[in-house]
Amino acid sequence: MTLEQARAALAAARRVAVLTGAGVSAESGIPTFRNAQTGHWARFRPEDLASPEAYRRDPKMVWEWYAGRYRNVTHAQPNEGHHLLAWLERDKGDGFFLATQNVDGLHARAGSERLVELHGNLSTARCEACGTVAPLPEPNTFTPPPTCPVCGARMRPNIVWFGEFLPELALEAATRAFEKADVALIVGTSGQVYPAAGLALETRRAGGVVIEVNPDETELTPYMSYSVRDVASRGLAALMGEG
Repeated sequence: MTLEQARAALAAARRVAVLTGAGVSAESGIPTFRNAQTGHWARFRPEDLASPEAYRRDPKMVWEWYAGRYRNVTHAQPNEGHHLLAWLERDKGDGFFLATQNVDGLHARAGSERLVELHGNLSTARCEACGTVAPLPEPNTFTPPPTCPVCGARMRPNIVWFGEFLPELALEAATRAFEKADVALIVGTSGQVYPAAGLALETRRAGGVVIEVNPDETELTPYMSYSVRDVASRGLAALMGEG
């Protein structure tokens, strides 16, 4: 498949499903999960902080780490890649679906609405007792840990940690969308984290076109119909006839 054929397939598609990863937000200055370990946190592996075991062992330390990440993403702004996907949603209407592995909330801030956040969101917390999900206070007034507005119990970061399952309803919705998609876009993800990475294969098995946008080859590259070797904003612009 050529770029022109990939562009034509995307333009003609009635159903488009998109999976995004950290590469989409890199252009907004948000480091990848593993590159976020700087300063005081450089002595920790992400796995030492993003797990139920770590939270049980030292909830204060885990909350301090997530509070810092929350401040960082709040100051970041959506980039052209986010905006192009929001435009594509408006163009495709009900035929569009976006699943993101990112927890920064930038897709929603760019205007995406047909969206599931498979790994959670840094700007919200979940009650340990009753499961209520609520937004965090503004970063400059936030002192962790937050308490539940419903039952008063302590809340944890609303993030899917190592060893936890993805939210069932979100994953089911994403799987259905990728099964039905005429075209799937896999943007800025390494394809190493399952089950999210397996969504591309759902479209491929159903006979759809699967297009990757990534400056580097990934574990999913051999299964792609076409790969655009560029950062998310320029790659999406090329596919959508904007570049």
